[in-house]
Amino acid sequence: MSVAYSPTHGLGEEQSIWFKLTPLLSQDDPMAVLMRLAEKYGGVIPVNLKNQRVVLLSDVEHFKRVLVEKVDNYTKYFDGMRPIFGKSMITIDGALWQKIRRPQQAAFHPSMFEEYFPFLMDAIRAKADRWSKFAETGETVEMVEETWTLAADMICKALFDRTMPFNPHFIFGAVKTYTDVMNHKKVRLKKVSGELNEINQEDAAKASKAWGEVPDQVLAADPIDNRQNTLLTMMLEAEADPDFPEFDHQQVVDEMKQYLWAGTETTALTLAWCLYLLSTNPGVAERIREEANRVCGDREPNWDEVQHLTYTRMVIQETMRLYPPIWALIRIAAEDDEIGGHQIKKGDKVVMCTYIAHHNPKYWSDPEKFDPERFSKERMKKRIKYSYMPFAAGKRACIGGALSQIENTLALVTLLRRFSPEYVGDVPAKIQSTVTLAPLGGLHFKIRELS
Repeated sequence: MSVAYSPTHGLGEEQSIWFKLTPLLSQDDPMAVLMRLAEKYGGVIPVNLKNQRVVLLSDVEHFKRVLVEKVDNYTKYFDGMRPIFGKSMITIDGALWQKIRRPQQAAFHPSMFEEYFPFLMDAIRAKADRWSKFAETGETVEMVEETWTLAADMICKALFDRTMPFNPHFIFGAVKTYTDVMNHKKVRLKKVSGELNEINQEDAAKASKAWGEVPDQVLAADPIDNRQNTLLTMMLEAEADPDFPEFDHQQVVDEMKQYLWAGTETTALTLAWCLYLLSTNPGVAERIREEANRVCGDREPNWDEVQHLTYTRMVIQETMRLYPPIWALIRIAAEDDEIGGHQIKKGDKVVMCTYIAHHNPKYWSDPEKFDPERFSKERMKKRIKYSYMPFAAGKRACIGGALSQIENTLALVTLLRRFSPEYVGDVPAKIQSTVTLAPLGGLHFKIRELS
């Protein structure tokens, strides 16, 4: 069984950067506040928060220094992550991180994606069947929950060879207790006031229990096809290797947590924001349908056709520019350094604000405009390096970034040819800057089925 982490460990601690940034992140438009600060003070903004110094970076040269040139001088920030991901790749660094990543890397080589293709499509078809019922009833759905549950289904089927043995809608609601930064302060205040005595009576404890049981449920489920070459089989082989004691059963469980939440969350947010943008820009949605009809005819795409859905991929890339799922990358300075004329002290937390770079007119013309053509081959040649980092950069770039884009490409072309999701919330949708860039209050849609 998996190790039980304290459900509130790290979330509400005063030393957590998320706790300290709560006053900033709880603003009505937190990203606009950050952008005004960057414009006023330049690409380096030192902020003193009680006994902790945080340095906000927004210039691409500074990103390059932290992520590439001086990468060994800046370690990853893990506070608040271990209750969710245990000792997975997302919470370790250095030589151990490289060793743990190595047996998993092959599962994300592009040559594997064709094997995953039928299982990704199975998950998308199941979502389409669900949406057909919503189209009949006319009820309103929350799109992030819809895309999260789709992404979780795709991960289970493609990477683990399992049909989801858990209720993804329940898990989605439970684990939001962790990922919503605004909950962190509530947890901390309860701890300070002495209210948090019986952990098992708290919502956080319920979320922790539900989340902790998911990997074991997946492992115990029957395989779909008994495939011998999946991410799960690769991890189980590493566990069975007597010369690899670091990759024990708990490592398998924790890596599964990483993929079932971190990988699922970023894919889901991208797809949800994308559907929001398409609902408010119906001409772009129609171009996706036209491309799908031209490439695939009147049937679903096959694997050989996926690479020809170039405009759809451009739409996804532009969505990640406007709404990067990971809006900031955090590192801790292991040694003193200097960035942009500012002294960085050992122990300083460095926050690279990718959202600001993605919206900076220095790097993008008319940056607030939704323009998928920015990602045409011709215009990409002129793009400034490190001005676009939805999956980070350098050796710690996201292992599943390419697969995520395949998942969303297939989901868009399949669902949009059958449905017209209609956003019914406020325009523009408000942003909630948690660990990820989520919509405040969700994204509410009506599902219309096309004739």
